[in-house]
Amino acid sequence: MGIVLGIDVGGSTTKIVGLENDKRLGMLQVRAADQVTSMYGAIGNLLSKRKIAPSDVSKIYLTGVGASFIDEKVYDIETVRVNEFEAIGRGALGLTGLNKALVVSLGTGTAFVKASEDEIVHLGGSGIGGGTIVGLSSQMLGKSDVDAVIALAEKGNLKNIDLSVSDILSKEVQSLPFDLTAANFGKIKSTASDSDVALGILNMVFETAGMLAVFALKNDTIKDVVLTGTLATFPQAKTVFSRFNELTDLNFIIPEDAVFATALGAAHGCRRE
Repeated sequence: MGIVLGIDVGGSTTKIVGLENDKRLGMLQVRAADQVTSMYGAIGNLLSKRKIAPSDVSKIYLTGVGASFIDEKVYDIETVRVNEFEAIGRGALGLTGLNKALVVSLGTGTAFVKASEDEIVHLGGSGIGGGTIVGLSSQMLGKSDVDAVIALAEKGNLKNIDLSVSDILSKEVQSLPFDLTAANFGKIKSTASDSDVALGILNMVFETAGMLAVFALKNDTIKDVVLTGTLATFPQAKTVFSRFNELTDLNFIIPEDAVFATALGAAHGCRRE
């Protein structure tokens, strides 16, 4: 097969993976003002860094919302469009070595995909995701830079933002530990700092994704939940989903290279066809 590129053209960033006979040649992500520019920038960047000529690439596998804007060969290389949910599922299974899982793709919004070796099923999605973080942070904190929001949140205190079970119950119930959130932003104080608000925003997004995953598997035999996408790498995500591991019978997994799961799935998944 030679060298192939798997590219996930997302709403705000493009992730690209280069493979040669299933061996990774490199991975990177690029942000740009528009999706087409982002995609071409990612390809040029990877090929330049790895000293690969465009003529050495046998195929490009495109997926993600931005793939719909590309309707011709890229750099005159055979270009194949891949169903995004197929790529999400295949990529998550490939990264974890699991044969079945619920995949929670944390992007601009959040997608829920039930994946197995035999079938990939898109269960649905939520509008709560990275776009929520950027939008609320812009309005509430005057910041649209996600890295700045993450840094702010590291010093935040949720007790100044969220209503917890301990605020509404006098005695702890087995299924409702006192530290559980009863209402996101339900107790925001006038003295709450920007750090508190930043943490509250991130916590709300991750708790929503986690609870929707729990509901999706309520009557299912699947117990593994794989979290993918850039948001899965946030330190606050690790904290929230570790708590889900303690409170539920599910196993929430954030694999290494979670950011590139969909791009990897595009390349690996299509090569199986």
